[in-house]
Amino acid sequence: MLWSRMAIAALLVLVAPSAAAQDPHFQRDFIAADFTERRARIFDAIGKNAIAVVQGGADTGDLSTFRQTNEFYYLTGIEVPHAFLLLDGRNRRATVYLPNRDADREKTEGATLAAEDVDLVKWLAGVDNVRASGDLAEELAGSGLIRPPAPLLFTPLSPAETVSRDTLLAGQSSRFSDPWDGGGSREGRFKQLLNARFPQFDVRDLSPILDALRLVKSAKEIALIRTATRLSGMAIIEAMRSTQPGIREYELDAAAKYIFFLNGARGEGYASIIGGGRNAYIGHYWRKSATLEDGDLLLMDYAPDYRYYTSDVARMWPVNGRYTAEQRELSAFVLAYRDALFRHTRPGVTSDQILDRAALDMEKYLASHPIANPAHAAAARASLKFRRHFQHSVGMAVHDVGVLRGVPLKPGMIFTIDPMVWVHEEKLYVRIEDMALVTPDGVENLSDFVPSRLDDIERTIAQPGMLQSQPGAYLRAAPQ
Repeated sequence: MLWSRMAIAALLVLVAPSAAAQDPHFQRDFIAADFTERRARIFDAIGKNAIAVVQGGADTGDLSTFRQTNEFYYLTGIEVPHAFLLLDGRNRRATVYLPNRDADREKTEGATLAAEDVDLVKWLAGVDNVRASGDLAEELAGSGLIRPPAPLLFTPLSPAETVSRDTLLAGQSSRFSDPWDGGGSREGRFKQLLNARFPQFDVRDLSPILDALRLVKSAKEIALIRTATRLSGMAIIEAMRSTQPGIREYELDAAAKYIFFLNGARGEGYASIIGGGRNAYIGHYWRKSATLEDGDLLLMDYAPDYRYYTSDVARMWPVNGRYTAEQRELSAFVLAYRDALFRHTRPGVTSDQILDRAALDMEKYLASHPIANPAHAAAARASLKFRRHFQHSVGMAVHDVGVLRGVPLKPGMIFTIDPMVWVHEEKLYVRIEDMALVTPDGVENLSDFVPSRLDDIERTIAQPGMLQSQPGAYLRAAPQ
């Protein structure tokens, strides 16, 4: 017997949450109550004389897997292009607007949530109503425009995230500077349309409100970030095992991607940074085309996009499996600095306080562990004045939103601790990066399982790796 989709939706309303969690068209990491609670905080922030409109991501027009924007996913969990969310602060009601069902497209791509799935979407996302995307203009016109005064209208004006906002802003800047492009942002266009069609609205930026909410992670978010960190660490460990002189940087990228996708990731949290020798000196080196050389250090910094959450872990290790005396001294300094930063991290302190206290510890370290190479010693001391070893939040984006610097830490904040040293004369860069979770009584290093002690790294490199056991990499053996 064939059941209609609406019949299935009606049945889901009556059954236990575990059954609905099996619906393949909706995420399974959060329940409706999670989204309702997040939206309640938006209502509290915008007040009783305001509405908020959040637009979802656009259809890419290609065959890539659609990824919803972080903002829309955070508030609804719905992965449908060209969706909208309307939050009415006057009655604290939430309405989702979805495209109507496209039966022809579903024949080739499979079913997806649509405006017709009213009961199912209400149940899954915890919203009060579901309408077609084309109805949004009618709803806005009735939101105080017929009987003024109009409420305030909040909408995100920062670029909608599928990657980190700083990357998106850099891309926008490049387009704006191109005399043959110069196209504006999607958010800017949306604001223009709102102003042109409904000039009565005083349009305000919702991005700062959303950013502040995302700074402290829930237990479910922490679990996802923990898994993303696990995958990031396992990829780095596999890369350590596979490293040897003659390997191409992109081969380690391939091994990492295998770990990610084998374990459920749908993409990468950011383009991998895998650089040997002087390539590591380039902070966000992405080409990955060079051959690894005996005697060089290798930097790897990579994490997956795992169910809309990511991580940020980095390690450096010797290509030939053994640190030189100079490499060992500088790497040991960076490791000790990492430990000092973690030692002073706890709720109630700020990043500046942590940096200042760790720097005092490292002055004592240098007094008892002098670095023989004068240029290396000078670089180590200079690094103690650098203020970005305590880097950035991590969550739905690798450089996550929310102001971290100068803010007293709270349990549930997750960020990177990332001490680094530059020896500019040698184009040498040494760093380590770990994931810090603030707990009620201290801090947890989520990536502590990834080898960081120098002897442990050397032992890991000595183990057999994936690249040596696979029949691939034929281009490496072929004449160039």
